[in-house]
Amino acid sequence: MTWQDQQLPEEHPPVRSGKIGVLLVNLGTPVAPTTADVRRYLAEFLSDRRVIEIPPIAWQPILRGVILNTRPQKSAGAYRKVWSEDGSPLAAITKRQAAAMDTAIGAASEGRVIVDWAMRYGEPAIPDRLAALHDAGCDRILLAPLYPQYCAATTATVVDKASDWLREQRWQPSLRTLPPYHDDPLYIDALASDIDRQLDALDFEPEVLLLSFHGMPARTLALGDPYHCHCHKTARLLEAKMAERGLRTGLRFRTSFQSRFGRAKWLEPATDDVLMDEGRKGTKRLAVVAPGFSADCLETLEELALEGKSSSRKPAAKASPHCPASTPRKPGWPCWRRSCGVNLQDGFERVNNLHWGQ
Repeated sequence: MTWQDQQLPEEHPPVRSGKIGVLLVNLGTPVAPTTADVRRYLAEFLSDRRVIEIPPIAWQPILRGVILNTRPQKSAGAYRKVWSEDGSPLAAITKRQAAAMDTAIGAASEGRVIVDWAMRYGEPAIPDRLAALHDAGCDRILLAPLYPQYCAATTATVVDKASDWLREQRWQPSLRTLPPYHDDPLYIDALASDIDRQLDALDFEPEVLLLSFHGMPARTLALGDPYHCHCHKTARLLEAKMAERGLRTGLRFRTSFQSRFGRAKWLEPATDDVLMDEGRKGTKRLAVVAPGFSADCLETLEELALEGKSSSRKPAAKASPHCPASTPRKPGWPCWRRSCGVNLQDGFERVNNLHWGQ
């Protein structure tokens, strides 16, 4: 690799190097909302030892014999409810986020930085996009998992997959991972502003703001995973920031975890339980936000927006099922750009002494 512009002899074969790649990575999605495509996606997702920590000899017969023969059809129906002409919402939004960053950072670096995107499960695959960046001359790559809160089942498995690809390379690029940003002041400030803007768009003033994070088995906390703590810190800092700025005075905050799966004990309280609890308490106006999601996906558009709406309206008179997650102009975007800039400057090189803005 080189830290300077190349000055090759005329007879030297062309060598692409000297560029920096940024790979934004999100969780994943099936290629299409069909039973067959969902089955392939779930087979990859639920075979990840970071996601399902049951020994394969016990888990794979259950997965192959039961789950993959029953769940794909139901999940495909859920995906069809949120699918658009651009395909999966998660893929479409992540693609736009990467394009926006590529335009901004690429222009600021005079083409020295290339921003691309990938999915941990499904397509585009992490190895394929890392290879594309490497082929384009990126000998330094910033791996950017789009998860504000660190979790072994999300952030760590992205690093695992990238490391698998790296292990096979003769000429390895330098690789750095973007750290979690659950307590980054820029993220918290942008999140507060975005939630306030979205609540303004509602036709009612909520009494309760429910911060719904993706669930994880409770045993992960006991094993040392910081995810539970990161979620609660984000919630605490968000509530403090909104109070500091005088936003939504009197709004009551609650934190919950969604998407329980199987019989194991999961992090609590569960989102659906909180919705029912608020109804029993007489809450009439409630809004749900998902600050742990960098883009709308099945869990926000279908689980929260559709199923959550149904659950909350049984006991409550009026509820906003979901406020959309990040888009290129929402909470994640300024934080990612600033964080990528800091990591590119301090971790890789001084890219023409650039000043990376917010």
